[in-house]
Amino acid sequence: MTFVAAVKASRLVLYAAPITLMETATSTILDTTIAALHGIGPSRAAAFRALHLHSVGDLLRHLPFRHEFEHAEEDVATAAPQVPVEGANLAVRGEIVAVRVTPGRKPRIDATLSDGSGTVRLVFFNAPWMKSKFHPGLRGIAEGKAKTRGGYIEMSNPKWTALASGSEEDASNEPASREARLRPVYAASESLSSALIETTLASVLVQACAAIQDPLPPAFREQHALPALSDAYRAFHAPRDLDELAAARRRLAYDELLALQLAVAIRRRLREEGGATVLKSSPKVERDIFARFPFTLTDEQVRAFKEIAADLGATIPMNRLLQGDVGAGKTAVALSAMLLAKVHGTQSAIMAPTELLAEQHFRTISKFLEGSTVRVALLTGSLPASARKTLRLAAKAGEIDILIGTHALLTDELEFKHLAFAVIDEQHRFGVAQRAVLRSKSGVDRTPHMLVMTATPIPRTLALTVYGDLDVSVIRSKPKDRQKIHTRVLPSARADEAYQFLRERAGKGEQAFIVVPAVEESDFGLKAVASHLAFLQAGALTGLRLASMHGQMKAEERDATMTKFLQHELDALVATVVIEVGVDVPNATVMLVEHAERFGLAQLHQLRGRVGRGSKGGVAILIGDATTDDGKARLEAIRSTDDGFKIAELDLAIRGPGEFFGARQSGLPPFVVADLTRDLALLELARRDALAWIARSPRLLAPEEALLRRKILHLYGEAFGLGDVA
Repeated sequence: MTFVAAVKASRLVLYAAPITLMETATSTILDTTIAALHGIGPSRAAAFRALHLHSVGDLLRHLPFRHEFEHAEEDVATAAPQVPVEGANLAVRGEIVAVRVTPGRKPRIDATLSDGSGTVRLVFFNAPWMKSKFHPGLRGIAEGKAKTRGGYIEMSNPKWTALASGSEEDASNEPASREARLRPVYAASESLSSALIETTLASVLVQACAAIQDPLPPAFREQHALPALSDAYRAFHAPRDLDELAAARRRLAYDELLALQLAVAIRRRLREEGGATVLKSSPKVERDIFARFPFTLTDEQVRAFKEIAADLGATIPMNRLLQGDVGAGKTAVALSAMLLAKVHGTQSAIMAPTELLAEQHFRTISKFLEGSTVRVALLTGSLPASARKTLRLAAKAGEIDILIGTHALLTDELEFKHLAFAVIDEQHRFGVAQRAVLRSKSGVDRTPHMLVMTATPIPRTLALTVYGDLDVSVIRSKPKDRQKIHTRVLPSARADEAYQFLRERAGKGEQAFIVVPAVEESDFGLKAVASHLAFLQAGALTGLRLASMHGQMKAEERDATMTKFLQHELDALVATVVIEVGVDVPNATVMLVEHAERFGLAQLHQLRGRVGRGSKGGVAILIGDATTDDGKARLEAIRSTDDGFKIAELDLAIRGPGEFFGARQSGLPPFVVADLTRDLALLELARRDALAWIARSPRLLAPEEALLRRKILHLYGEAFGLGDVA
């Protein structure tokens, strides 16, 4: 296949953004300011600075966000016999010899372009601004779809690149006739075009690439069939063909993935260097623990516990993620591990993001342990100071076996006698630093084992990145007594049907959530909490006991409102996604989501999981008017499956990793070229390489690793807590 044919077949589009990559170099050319380059005056230099492009190094790292195929120029006489009636792509250079404007509501411009061998008719529809750009004598290149009409070649709305006025002097200064190529397209601005960025970089590209220092040894690159980093940058900016571009992309993507995986492996290694309290299990201990529950644990719950118990029985601190769908029974597994810690005379702690969730854990665990000798306590910020002091003294004296709390567990005043096991629930609500604080509170010279839990199933690619240093236990099945949630999708024109259904359920003593996407009115016509509450109180739900809840309320207000809802003093709660992760309300059976097309799949699934947690089952009604194929696919997917793991993978594919967790997740890596939705194989290769590398060189202290080490610390040192490596 020829180069041109290959490009046409591939329709290759690459996306990237101007973020620092892995290479580091200190050469003069990379430090040279753009303002010092030939042809860059003060105004152009300012335009570059506005895009945060100050030096040649910045310019080199400003990768094109896609590549477009640019056709080779042809003369009209040669191209004419090959242009079919249905059309073909064509690029012609010539001079405008005639212009005609047809006025009207949708003006039309007809221009005739001649290259000396023949003419092409250029037609521009509804483009009045083009009138001032065309005049006889103007030279330029027209590119686009060409068709044969009545013996003439015609191009509709072609791309037009003006070259010169048509004088012999200007024509002699025109760039040479171009060949077919992949043209880079850069993030630009009104005052700085992509073409100017390309031209500026082209003048120094060879020198700049030659100055790049490659952090990967030649033998390593050869083993992995990776081009040199200098070649990769050159090819990404100016690819000769598709194969070269693909190889360049693979190298740059691999470097990003390897940097992350090395940081993850180093963080894991640092944690393993600290010793942990050994908490051995046994068949008898497990039987006694499982007997505390009024139900039989599922096979997957038992398997997850055994995986955790195996870690707890080692001298290396456990660092494990327990993930399961909504209602999968993660709390029972975590409690089983806490009871194992109690068997060994040590303490456990569980930290939740909200007081309501902490209180729910306290009630649930206390109920399971009713009549036992296990001492359970709840520590939250809203407790009186005297009560908090009493609990802190009890924890330090070892008089509390399981301490449940919120951020109050992180205060300097709290100390344990021997904290051997810590659990963090809905861990994406907590940062790395907060987890490190809890880990530092063991009270002895050993590191607590740590279990983090999430009810948002994590796609495999994110499990290898954001949670790459964690071992993973998964509970896919749900307890058999878990009620099914039925999901309906309604257009907004039929919203009254949903309100009537909610009213009927309220008449039976059941409760409902009504979720809207905004706290305040917006320009997008989205329903907001306060206005929608008033609308419902005055209309479809008049007479029902309604209240609102959103993230801008004070925590005490939200907790008070949710407490009223729990105690059935309210029939329905109008809220934002603040209720996405929250307490169990067994009497809540209806989840009504307004503007459902505005929510991500995983988010809709989490909202749906808030109902049907009692004996009556639940119904989720998604009201939305999806206008795009993606939007329609999302609503159909959520309607047709209740498998949170399938939904998570779909959500990642649709929204991308940057939005998967929304604004709550700040630990996503700064990928520029790598794409987690299509680079899984490359990610797994980078992970294997990183583990092997750190096994050989735990802290990257070899002289030849200095460049790589500095870059990893620069990218991930603070976020991953790698200060001990520096």
